[in-house]
Amino acid sequence: LMGVAIVYSAGVTDVPTQATGLWRQQIAWMIIGTCAAYIVSRGSSRLLDVLTVPSYVLSLLLLASLFVFGSGGGTAESTNSWLTIGGRRIGQPSELAKIAVVLMLAKVLSANRVAPSSIFELWRPILVVLVPWAMIMAQPDLGTGMVLVGVFFAMLFWSGAPWYLLLFAASPAISLILAFSTGVWGAWFLGILGVLYVVRPRPIEAVVIALANVAMGVVAPLLWDSLKPYQQQRLLVFLDPSADPKASGYHVIQSQVAVGSGGWFGKGFTEGTQKRLAFLPAQHTDFIFPVLAEEFGFFGVTIALAAFCTLLMRVVRVSTRAVSPFSALVAFGIAAGWFVHMVVNIGMTVGLMPITGIPLPFFSYGGSFMLACWIGIGVIVRISADGRGRADALI
Repeated sequence: LMGVAIVYSAGVTDVPTQATGLWRQQIAWMIIGTCAAYIVSRGSSRLLDVLTVPSYVLSLLLLASLFVFGSGGGTAESTNSWLTIGGRRIGQPSELAKIAVVLMLAKVLSANRVAPSSIFELWRPILVVLVPWAMIMAQPDLGTGMVLVGVFFAMLFWSGAPWYLLLFAASPAISLILAFSTGVWGAWFLGILGVLYVVRPRPIEAVVIALANVAMGVVAPLLWDSLKPYQQQRLLVFLDPSADPKASGYHVIQSQVAVGSGGWFGKGFTEGTQKRLAFLPAQHTDFIFPVLAEEFGFFGVTIALAAFCTLLMRVVRVSTRAVSPFSALVAFGIAAGWFVHMVVNIGMTVGLMPITGIPLPFFSYGGSFMLACWIGIGVIVRISADGRGRADALI
């Protein structure tokens, strides 16, 4: 309800914007999503397991269809994220893919009685995520790609994988990021070698991990040179928005102004000046958090974040009481997806994360995303209902 109110406020401006009147559609999608959640919650965990592979295959087919029928939309006009037939945008298959990947990853990880302990044991989970991730990045959709990566590591952790395995799996990507500084990368690489010495994996595994980190350190400068000027500018603006305040840095600067101007209690509902003058870009979708911060201030942001934290803690509790490893991993994976959305969306609006097209769950305007969020709620309610008997028995 708070999200609908903020979408309504985002449309109350002194100049015409795309957000005007969209709160009605947001309510309609919320009602549709609630009905979908109820239908899903009336199913069974066994049915969920049976539908895992078909839903995963369907999501891959829909993602593949975007190469032919894909188009941009809203703040993502330059992408092919929307399935478009006859000039009409139907929806974003990547939203279905998020749920399908969680289900399939849970199925693969729960199939083994023992948690993975070697990097070579991760080829199946990696393949499950890599295929849709590659198709999504080809659109390109960096935000959804980040969500899938976050879900992968979160579910791997919840499956019982040791901390060093998570570190080894993430180390090549971290090396790629840290390679901007030879000194920083060198310190990181020495740290990886130290962990390898302490953990002492199989020699072949240690060699592969070390070579992967070296390769990323070598490839990083080449990748930077291969980027187009505007792509390089976006990364530089992330480090210093003032480097291009009228173009690449405009979004984050205006967002920070809106967040900071809210103060303790905000300027009042619908009264945000950055929003009313339409200085704030994409204020009903990716940048809806600054609208909340500007109009309700620190107090309102605290309430919203407390609601998110309560939701996530409840879902983690459901996961701990689930009747099967599959159900536990599904619940935790859905929560992980929401958490990544929250961190990246809020982080980019205050300059802590690079600007990517990623919405805020239950707040940002968007039919596909709202429907996917509510389907996730329905799945979690079903898992929670199955786990109540187990919880009572434990008590």
